[in-house]
Amino acid sequence: MSEEVDGLRLHYFSGNLMGSRNSIDWSRKRKNPGMTKPYTHVHLQEYLDTEQIAATLVRDIGKTPTVATAAEALEVQPVQILKTLMMSIAPSRSTASTDAPDLPPFFVVISYGEKRISKKKLAQHFNVGRKRVRMATPEQVLTQLGYEVGGVPPLGHKHGLPIYLDANTPALENAGVVYAGGGDDTTMMR
Repeated sequence: MSEEVDGLRLHYFSGNLMGSRNSIDWSRKRKNPGMTKPYTHVHLQEYLDTEQIAATLVRDIGKTPTVATAAEALEVQPVQILKTLMMSIAPSRSTASTDAPDLPPFFVVISYGEKRISKKKLAQHFNVGRKRVRMATPEQVLTQLGYEVGGVPPLGHKHGLPIYLDANTPALENAGVVYAGGGDDTTMMR
């Protein structure tokens, strides 16, 4: 299903883009109880191979935690860099909340370049107040997606969350080469 919300075209994928690996628990415990060892480019490569996804990991290109550093390292334009962001919807403080029962506490937004995500437009989409739409914390990203902030790929996540794609992504519309997080901040996926 797709829709346009104030100029932001969103596509909702009811599947989780995790493929058959969904039932495998890749999590490993750190010395700190409750902390999960992050997935890496190794996990992502295994996922790509298992699901037969025609993508290549470009490794050891230096630290690329932002769109600007990734574009510079790859010698491409920032619009060719996809970014995968996890957002949260804070619970309503109202005891008489009229939230839809299927309102996701977390969801993923895939956008491109240095374009900012409009929390206002997402709030309108979910019919909640703008202040309730927030960027997830690094700890929440690690727990839900399995990857550390700065290297989150658009697929192969630990848990299936709703994924919204900004359909204005020019590189996708023109079927050009795009890059996305490759599992850590020194790897990109082409």
